[in-house]
Amino acid sequence: MPTPLSPVQSYQRLFALTGPLYVLIAFVGRIPLAMSQIASLLAVTAATGSYTAGGVTAGALAVANAIGAPVAGGLTDRLGQRPVLLVQSVVGTLGLGVLAWMTLVHDPSAAWWPLPVVAAVGGAFVPQVGTMARVRWRPISRRRSDDPRVMDAAFSYEGAADEASFVIGPALVGLVAAVSAPVISLVVAAVLLGAFGTWFALHPTGSLVGPAPASATRAARLLTPALVLLAATQLSIGMVFGSVQTGTSVLATQAGMPGMTGLLHGLLGVGSVLAGLAVVAVPETFPHARRLRLFTGALLVLSLPLLLVDTLTGLTLALLALGFAIAPSMITTFALAERSTPARRLGAAMTLLAAATGAGYAVGAGLAGRLADLAGHRPAFAVTVGATVLAFTLALAGSRLLRRAPAEATSGVADAAAEQETVPASA
Repeated sequence: MPTPLSPVQSYQRLFALTGPLYVLIAFVGRIPLAMSQIASLLAVTAATGSYTAGGVTAGALAVANAIGAPVAGGLTDRLGQRPVLLVQSVVGTLGLGVLAWMTLVHDPSAAWWPLPVVAAVGGAFVPQVGTMARVRWRPISRRRSDDPRVMDAAFSYEGAADEASFVIGPALVGLVAAVSAPVISLVVAAVLLGAFGTWFALHPTGSLVGPAPASATRAARLLTPALVLLAATQLSIGMVFGSVQTGTSVLATQAGMPGMTGLLHGLLGVGSVLAGLAVVAVPETFPHARRLRLFTGALLVLSLPLLLVDTLTGLTLALLALGFAIAPSMITTFALAERSTPARRLGAAMTLLAAATGAGYAVGAGLAGRLADLAGHRPAFAVTVGATVLAFTLALAGSRLLRRAPAEATSGVADAAAEQETVPASA
């Protein structure tokens, strides 16, 4: 049995496989996606004077990205990551850049409908770098390490990195908007995407996820019952994000401090990042299906105080506590998907889970907003609790299915031995 490693040792071993530069590129490369939605909201609202225009534009970008991500993920399985991510980075950069230019020259008296159209085109091509980075760790670890715990460290890190990016991204937008104009934050997002998205696409690790024979991709089943269950779990976690943000906005507005909404919502990410980095310390002997039950159960328990909060101080404490269960739940969901999906369909599977999270965000925000209009913040947070009940129920009901899914994923598809054998070892 391998000697247990501390979290620090686990991450040192993980990062040694690629070097720190790749870790930096992959982290910064995901920030444009975290910036783009709120940046487009602020920029278009300022340009048109219409909250409706800003909201529709941001929503169009988010929905287009949720739809485009699984399509791009499937293409990376067939064509390899490098060409797909390169096209996404270039077109996504142009899309965000054109949207920024259109907001700069927009006449407030003119129709604003072209803005969400351009935002949707750009959003459809903004790559989900964090998801693609998760996919790369499997071939990286198989070529350069025989320690099975490397993948656990990889998914713990990636989960924490995603959470950190969705704290840093909006904060960066707020900082840029405070010192200049909201549209400049869109320009910054476009520049970061053009630089780091392209760099991530061209990095040598990208060649480790090369094109697969069409016959191998067709033979590898994607929509297994296990993946559908995991996607539903991510949908419920996305609902947590959307409903929490809505409830937080309502309570902050009632307290006369609407500007605190972003900062308060970011508190979810603080606990989430810390807990996500600590997940690597969970022993390999503790099965992932059991972890999902534990973490989603904790998510349910820690969401309950939201039903009692009436002040921003109480909300601060509740959000900090809830964050400690979010990243572990998401990390376990993605790790289970990696273990139960054939390697030839991993890109599509990871982006499908990411898209489910985005869809859940929209559902949670919409439902919570409708209820908040009727009765304030408490019904909005009731949506949060309901979403955690759904996540926990799915984890309980699907426990047996998730336990046997890894064996089923490899029983019918002989892709592991052939995975990327044509890639030079120096890549």
